[in-house]
Amino acid sequence: MWRRLGQTVSPVRTQAGLLLDVDGVLVRGGSVLPAARRAVLKLVDRKRRFVLPVVFVTNAGSCQRDRKAQQLSDLLHAQVSPDQVVLSYSPLQNMKSFHDKCVLVCGQGPITDIAHTLGFHRVLSIDQLVEQHPLLDMVDHNRRPETPPSRVQQLPAIEAIVLFGEPIRWETSLQLLTDVLLSHGRPGLVHAPQPGKQLPVLACNTDLLWMAEAPSPRFGHGVFLLCLEAVYRRLMGRELQYQVLLGKPGLTTYQYAHQLLDQQSHNTGVRKIYAIGDNPLTDVVGANLYDRHLTQQEVKPSGAEPVSARCHSLLVCSGVYRAGSEVTSDLCQAHRDLLPDLELLRPDHVVQDVEEAVDLLLLQEGLTPDL
Repeated sequence: MWRRLGQTVSPVRTQAGLLLDVDGVLVRGGSVLPAARRAVLKLVDRKRRFVLPVVFVTNAGSCQRDRKAQQLSDLLHAQVSPDQVVLSYSPLQNMKSFHDKCVLVCGQGPITDIAHTLGFHRVLSIDQLVEQHPLLDMVDHNRRPETPPSRVQQLPAIEAIVLFGEPIRWETSLQLLTDVLLSHGRPGLVHAPQPGKQLPVLACNTDLLWMAEAPSPRFGHGVFLLCLEAVYRRLMGRELQYQVLLGKPGLTTYQYAHQLLDQQSHNTGVRKIYAIGDNPLTDVVGANLYDRHLTQQEVKPSGAEPVSARCHSLLVCSGVYRAGSEVTSDLCQAHRDLLPDLELLRPDHVVQDVEEAVDLLLLQEGLTPDL
């Protein structure tokens, strides 16, 4: 429990909520950062339950939501429920106009199962395409069929592409995704000389880099998207178009996360959000973009003060961002469709780690953890 002015504060009475990034803030690969353990101790009660609304917002997308919640619970020694987790693909469950279409999914992990869980009914994977069209995957000589493949069942026409995250075999995915785009959903046929209207492409996570155990950041899904865009541009002479880009810094992701914070507040509403992250282009831009949206959406009842919510961006130095770096220099890493203005790149606070960020939150809210 917490105390304010010498009195115990019920968790449901605070209007503050916390959005926590994972990689580079709480963990590096499979290892928990020491500051994260100390920070969590200040946010949970003696039964390891969070005492204010907390949602973990990550651009990861290679596992199911409940598995991620269990993983976080084990790593942080706290009770994390699936309703406290937002993955890069989470808003796809609200895109119901695509749920009845035949979609090709690309990424790694149980992405076919994830797609079904989100509401998609007709799902194909890159591996299924390779199995049905083995002559399309020709880069690896060892995978080429020794004998002509027998006739296989014709797959349905693909109506949309969902990119969950970076795949394992990039050359295979790049080739087959290009085949699907240039054949308008029928990769077993000759590429159309003029494919016409491009198939819808829904991409989750545009992060160019992310922080694991290595001393420097690693390639993220944004690098794979960059490769796909370059191949498509070179072959077609035009830019690849996206139906939607999901994950941070997208506004949809923060709106979804805010709804989850409100649910934890037992409908009292979260009016002040603290968003803690390590990547200026995703965490800072996303939080500031959402704060701008909230400011524009202020409700002004007649004869009353404006009722508004705010989202404050806190940038830690334990991940992608390093202390002393010029934040604006990260613009070169932004996705071409998500170039922010310089104002969005400026965090409200730069702190050393997540513990310092939590301490700042507690100070701002006048709360003292009763440890």
